Order: sequence, then structure tokens, then C-alpha cells
Amino acid sequence: MKKTLLAIGCWLALTAGAAEGRLTQYVNPWIGTGGHGHVFLGANVPFGFVQLGPTQHTRGWDWCSGYHISDSLLLGFSHTHLSGTGVGELGDVTMLPVANPNQKETLFSHDNETVHPGYYSIKLKEPNVMVELTATERVGMHKYTFGGDVKNGFLRIDLQQGIGWDRPTDCRMQLVNQTMLTGRRLSTGWAKQQHVYFAAVFSQPVSIVSMSDTVAVLKVADTRQPLIVKCGLSAVSENNALLNLNDEMPGWDFQNAVAAAEEKWERQLGKITVEGDENDKVILYTALYHTMIAPSVFCDVNGEYRSADGNVASANFTNYTTFSLWDTYRAAHPLMTIIHPYRMADMAKTMIDICRKQGKLPVWHLMGNETDCMVGNPAVPVLADMVLKGFVDDEMAAFEAMKTSAMLDERGMDMLKKYGYLPFDKVEGNESVSKGLEYALADWCIAQVAGKFGKQKDYRYFYDRSMAYKHYFDKNTEFMRGKDYNGNFHSPFDPFQSVHQNSDYTEGNAWQYTWLVPHDVHGLVKLFGSEQRLVQKLDSLFIVEGDLGKDASPDVSGLIGQYAHGNEPSHHVIYMYNYLGQPWKAAPMLRKVMRELYSNSPDGLCGNEDVGQMSAWFVLSSMGIYQVEPAGGKYVIGSPLFNKVSVDVGNGKTFTVIANNNSPENIYVQSATLNGKNLSKSYISHNDIVRGATLVLEMGPKPSLWATEKNNRP
Repeated sequence: MKKTLLAIGCWLALTAGAAEGRLTQYVNPWIGTGGHGHVFLGANVPFGFVQLGPTQHTRGWDWCSGYHISDSLLLGFSHTHLSGTGVGELGDVTMLPVANPNQKETLFSHDNETVHPGYYSIKLKEPNVMVELTATERVGMHKYTFGGDVKNGFLRIDLQQGIGWDRPTDCRMQLVNQTMLTGRRLSTGWAKQQHVYFAAVFSQPVSIVSMSDTVAVLKVADTRQPLIVKCGLSAVSENNALLNLNDEMPGWDFQNAVAAAEEKWERQLGKITVEGDENDKVILYTALYHTMIAPSVFCDVNGEYRSADGNVASANFTNYTTFSLWDTYRAAHPLMTIIHPYRMADMAKTMIDICRKQGKLPVWHLMGNETDCMVGNPAVPVLADMVLKGFVDDEMAAFEAMKTSAMLDERGMDMLKKYGYLPFDKVEGNESVSKGLEYALADWCIAQVAGKFGKQKDYRYFYDRSMAYKHYFDKNTEFMRGKDYNGNFHSPFDPFQSVHQNSDYTEGNAWQYTWLVPHDVHGLVKLFGSEQRLVQKLDSLFIVEGDLGKDASPDVSGLIGQYAHGNEPSHHVIYMYNYLGQPWKAAPMLRKVMRELYSNSPDGLCGNEDVGQMSAWFVLSSMGIYQVEPAGGKYVIGSPLFNKVSVDVGNGKTFTVIANNNSPENIYVQSATLNGKNLSKSYISHNDIVRGATLVLEMGPKPSLWATEKNNRP
């Protein structure tokens, strides 16, 4: 394994299949396949429904994506996977070449795997078969080249096996003719009612060795020729799966399909070009790659899709799924508004459609199902941000969807309306502090949208609700704490304890959650009594040490003191220094996180990827900007990792960040200009970015007074 890890850690060795001089050569898909990264490994295209790659037995939490680099036993190659989640799911339609009809799995070596954007391959020993995979948005393509010693070739197709929680409820397969197999896999798990229909066509005849509703073993006619399999997926029907297949992959040229997939990645990676260290480029472009695995296209080429009410619907927009919103509202979606503006309107339409079909905006939506995973109203910041940035066609429908979702009597909101906060002894499952803080920032977002439309009554109501965070603040301990319905703080209290269940906090402790007020940092200052007190507390966050307890959530990782970069509630915290007039204190912490908590190795993420959020933080921070306030497009300036970054923001416009004299020592901004004019503020706006602008930062080895005055702070 040591030899393998060393080989994987070398990005030059990994990119043997990617053309030199192209950005895809900098993508190391192995990053995050070790540790707790939980990333998908395999072949796909940006935002594709199909993620075709190896699937292993589920051996615990670190197999949520279906693959972990510590394992060497393979169940086959499944067409759907999640990337970076904390729950295992999917793993639909698994195929595996086998040596005999009774074989169900095979041992393999990582030394025999190759992967780069749009392509995965592995040389199997039992049987002696070279497996190669590629994909389009809705179709997976397999190429099985049999060794000369293989006289009988068999292909096992498994609908029984899923990942993590997933189990089948209704499966069927039928060999339509010698070169076509169709079927369906209905299953339940994290998403209660999943529908996957498939149509697979073969480049040469196959015959049935055995077949049940869930497992088929097919015999290949001629092992002297490669077997190519094209498998189209749909959440609607087998006919639509075949329609997707014929539309997206009509030919049989595997190399052309690989080239087309890689070209899609190259175009998307090309949205950002940088000048700087080669190893840093690998981490950056791999991070950018990981931000584009989801949300996933969730409609067929004819516009049909499985809607949130379980029925088949049709629309003239691209419908999406896999919304890990509690994670991604913080950085992944703001990044998308910069580099994928053309996708925003359809994502907004998807969310509004989900609200109409299920009665609320998505919380954590998967395969057309609401999982209700995580706390707060996390779609609200995403939708509000798109409205405030001008991406939403039907703005009033978006506003009504946000308002409707915020007024439901579920998930603790009834207690919020009754008491003005969430009493820990009245909220089912507790997590009262985390829920309350998340609702507060979402309500602030609704207030901003209401203000844009001149709806003063709604603005006042939701703005007042957004101030509910103040109820949880204990002036004596200077922490956010749970309160009962009589107003008494939860005791006993230990700010370090992170209990995994029935805690006041979600995947964290009081040290981490005291800062979850990104919408009103200056209001938090008033609670502390002075900027000096808040700064002292913030300084302490990065050095204080304590015992999280034996029942702590594994998500609390990537610790610097009690700052937990491995989980999302901490992601904005370093940038709070800008609000407090000390942006120079953010610089060393940002560089420390970028240098020490991200690396070019399988264990290169300090927490699970969370469907692009961990990587999006790195992408934005390495550019030198980050959106702290949950909606509206105010990007705080940090300490860029690269000497020059150019971002294609669409419409022929380019946003450029130049860091003069940048180095590992010169991390502090001394002065700044925007489009040649002096910039005294430590932030810029989304409008500045999308109009096409040049931000020049003069870097130096010592802190400066730049942007420290009150009128220059965000």
C-alpha cells in the first residue's frame, strides 16, 4: 500500500492518460479517496446523472461513496454514486466481468487502476480482463478487453447490491434480444423512493446463463473481441433510458467517447486559469473538478423527469438533483454563480418546482426525494442569493417559495414562531442552537429579498426573526447555548463537548457554533460588548484545546484549536477578522488551512467532501475571495494562494486577481486596486466580478493597516 500511495501522490504519474498542456492533467481524482474524504472515483462528465465507477462492500462510514482506497475487494462497476456525503446511497446497476457464473466479487490492486477526468480503467486478474469506463450525462460506456487465456467470458449484472442504506424494493430485467438488456431498479434508503430504469446494449451477442429479478449472468459470444456495453439511465422509464442512450451515445468508438468526456471537463476547468506552484495547481483543479460532480442533471433528453411528488413531469428547463444544501450554500453555490451563471436559472426553477410539488424548498434532495437531512432552511440562502444576483426568471415565485418554507410548522419552526427561539426541551431531536442559528441566517436572506421587492412588512418580520440568534448567547460564558422554554440555559455545560445525538449542536460544539452569525457579525460584536472582546474570543478559537468527548461526531475534524475546517459551520469564521478590522489576522490562518488541510494525496481532505463544499472553499480562498454573508454577493478579500487568477465569468468577461510579490512569506495585503483605482475596502461585490474586473493586491511579509478602518470593513 505504501508504494501505491506514493505513486498516487505523484500527480505526474497519475495524469498519464491526460494530454499534456491541458488542465485535465492537473486533476488527481485520488484526492479524497482516503481518510474521511468520501469522494467518488470513476468516470463521469460535469453535473452528469451517471457516475460510473468501482463499487466495494460497505464497510463503514468511509465507504459512503462506495469506494475507499484502503480496500481491495471489488463488487463491480455501478452507474450511480454520491461524492463526499456522510450517508451511503445509490450504487445502481452494477456490472462485473467474472471468471465463472458463481463469482460475485474480485480482488484488485490499486497499482492496476488509472483514472483521469472522464475515464477510469483497471486491469483485473480474475478474470484476466482490462476494464475501461467513460460516460456522458446519462449514459455509461464500458469496454471489456479479455486476455488471451480467457476462453469463456461472463458478465454479471447486479441490481441487488446498493451502497450504504440502499436496498432494492422492485427489480426486473429482461434480455430483449441478443444485444439488448433492459430493466429497472426501484429501491429505498436515504431517499425513500428511488427509481432507476436502464437500457444496456452490447457490441456483440450475449446469452443468458442465469437470470433472476435482481441478478443476471450473461455469456459473451467471442472473447477474442472486446465487449463494449452502453448503458443509458433514466428515472422515468426504460424507454427513456434507451432514448437517452441513442441520443447521447449513438456510436461505438470508445476512444472518441473518452475524448468527448475529457473535452467537457477541459472546457469547465478552463473557467479558471492560474499562475503559481505546480502542486498547488493539482489541488486547485482537483478541487474545481470535485465541485462539478453535483448537483446532477435529473431529467431525460426529452425533458421528462421524476418530480418531488413521485410523478413523471415534463419541463423546458434542466432539472437537477443531489442538493446537499446545508453544506453547499456556503461556498459551492456562490462559486457556481461566478463560473456557471448559465446553470443558475434552471437550478432556481428546479427548487421552485420542488417547492410546488412537496410544499417546501429542498432541504437535502436526492433522486427526486426529500431526505430532510440536516438543519435549517438551507435552500433559502441559495435561492435568495440567485435572486439578489439577478439569475431568477420568476422572482416572485422564488420569494413565495422561500416564505412558504419559512412558515411551516415543522422541524422546530412552530417553536420558533411561538417562543421567538427554539427551546431545547421543546424541539424534537434537540439540536436547538444549530437549528435556530441556521433559521436566523435563512430568515435574514428572505428579508433581503423582501427588501428588494419593497415588501416592508415581510422585510420587518423576517429581519426580526433573523435576530433570534441573540436568544442563544450567554454573556457569562460568551457562548451560544441551548435554552429551555422558561429561558434557562442548558446545564451542565461544557463548550468542548460534541455529542453526536440529542445535543444542542449539530456536528459540533459551542466553540464552533458561537460564530454562526454570518449575516450579522457586527450584531455579534454588540453581544460581546466590544470588538476587543470578540477578537479575543476569536483569537482563542484557533489555540484552545479540549476534549470533544467519546460520543463526538466524526464530522468534527480538521481542527486548529477548536476551529473545525473539516465541517461546514466553521468555513466562514476566519474571514470574520475582516469585519473586525483585522484582515491581517486572517492571512496566516487562511494560508495554514490551504497548506496543511488540503494536499495532493488520497488523504488530502481533512473532512468529507460534502458534495463540493470542501473543495469550493479552497477554490474561492485560493483566488483570494469568499462570500461570508449567506446571500447577496459581498466577497471578502483574503490571502490568495496564486500569483494570478483569471476567471471566465461569461459574456466575454474576465475577472482577474493579481497578487504582486506573492510568496509563502508575503501573505499580507499591503494595498489594493480595483480596475486601477485605489480599493480601501476589504471586500468587492458580485457585480464587480461579473462585469469583468481586475483586482490587484500588493502583498508583503508584515501586517499592514489596509482596510482596518471601520468604513472600509464589510
